[in-house]
Amino acid sequence: MTARTEAAEPAEAGPGETGRPPLARELLLVAGLFVVYKLGRQLATGHSGEALHHAHAVWDLERGLHLPGEGSVQSALLRDDAVVHLANTYYATVHFPATVAFLVWLYRRRPAHYVWARRVLATVTTAALVLPFAFPLAPPRMLSADGLVDTARVYGPSVYGPPSSDHLSNQYAAMPSLHFGWALMVAVGLIAATRSPWRVLWLLHPLATMVVIVGTANHYWLDAIVATALLGISLAVIHPPHRTAGTAGREAQALGLVPTVPGMADVPEERALAGAGR
Repeated sequence: MTARTEAAEPAEAGPGETGRPPLARELLLVAGLFVVYKLGRQLATGHSGEALHHAHAVWDLERGLHLPGEGSVQSALLRDDAVVHLANTYYATVHFPATVAFLVWLYRRRPAHYVWARRVLATVTTAALVLPFAFPLAPPRMLSADGLVDTARVYGPSVYGPPSSDHLSNQYAAMPSLHFGWALMVAVGLIAATRSPWRVLWLLHPLATMVVIVGTANHYWLDAIVATALLGISLAVIHPPHRTAGTAGREAQALGLVPTVPGMADVPEERALAGAGR
């Protein structure tokens, strides 16, 4: 018997499987979510007195929990002007483009994981939209009494203007930190969707984001902790697509962990991703 060696044509998504969603619909969904989030944050502006009161309460709570002071991270950054400028640039330019690039790559290469990641990000972002109404919070850079510096204003670049005249963002919505929540989801999503032995290095993105948001005094440790909790709840409810046993076997063969059996090319290829709902 001679084994067939031609590459199999990609199969259409069968019942219970997730194919690539229509691009136009996805663009409208993602753009709509972003617009709703921006408008929602603007509606939650103001409450400066309450936000500053909450800021002092969060600061005292962190000290009661013996969390390291945000100032210790900032002091390390302030040793070199170039490092501070790089941190400000990272804060201003990496957050949104990195998340968009993540979604675009999943859409093109891992459609089922894309649907899962989009749903998780939408859930976390919706929660982040509600919290500023219930708990407005000024960022630590506004607590000048604690010796923190607004690094973006002093060293640049800055994405915020004076709170009284900045109508494009809500600076009293520090909790949760979507900078960290989205960065952590990017790392989790890429670890789940890829099989490289080096994929754990994607965690460097949220780690760098954590250093940046705290060191630039834009967020508290608790902002990142709350974002992590929201993401954890979302991941517990919205499960990622699973890989089939056949796919796992082929991946093991590709890594050389399992010998290739002659004639296996005759076996119809199974779908790699299954079980994710639209």
